[in-house]
Amino acid sequence: MSSSSAPSQNRSLIYLVEDDEDVGRVVVRVLEEFEFLVEWFRDGTSLLRRLKTEHPDLCILDLGLPDMDGVTLIKQVSALRNCGVLVLTGRGHAFDRIMGLEMGSDDYVVKPFEPRELVARVRSILRRSCAASSAHHTTPRRFAGFLGWTLDCASNTLTSPDGTEHLLSTAETQVLRVFVERPHQILTREQLLGQRDLSPMDRSIDVRISRIRRKVEEDPQNPKIIKTVYGAGYMFTAHVTWS
Repeated sequence: MSSSSAPSQNRSLIYLVEDDEDVGRVVVRVLEEFEFLVEWFRDGTSLLRRLKTEHPDLCILDLGLPDMDGVTLIKQVSALRNCGVLVLTGRGHAFDRIMGLEMGSDDYVVKPFEPRELVARVRSILRRSCAASSAHHTTPRRFAGFLGWTLDCASNTLTSPDGTEHLLSTAETQVLRVFVERPHQILTREQLLGQRDLSPMDRSIDVRISRIRRKVEEDPQNPKIIKTVYGAGYMFTAHVTWS
């Protein structure tokens, strides 16, 4: 494991898991050039051990690791820490990218990659996480209730009417919070992700909504709570109360 210079309160801490030495050096170099703190792990086990005592702002995970499957690692990271997750993978197939998003990652970059694109995606995830954190501190509204469900925006927990708790990823919580704060409104994909000029090929929001629907809808294939408004976006139809 290698780390960057001395910590600073104003610099985001990023954990990188990458067993390819050449790729790892490139990622560490470019992130440090942009003033991020970086710690580099060569396997998933080392990362999970570190996460038990430290809380990074973002984890960058390679899917092809020597000691465990990357998708399994995403799930374990999400269970241990509420931090952003960026998948860095040489698997270019759409199935692999979507699987990473399904398991809780916030975004993905396919190797070979443009270093500035990597930095841009890292910054985007950190901005969304920061905005969500700021919202928690500036408003007393923490618990959103709808149709017997309760969303705890501070702990990323969604509780079903029968009391079953579901731990959401940071990305899922951010999207669901936008919905419950603006029910009965058509929201664009850009509004839900908090981004401008979203690429038409970026399907990450659709994957996140699909994950949420599988939790809250009786029939996810025929959703009644989160409806698709074709050509416009999505709409949350339930009445919401806050406490």
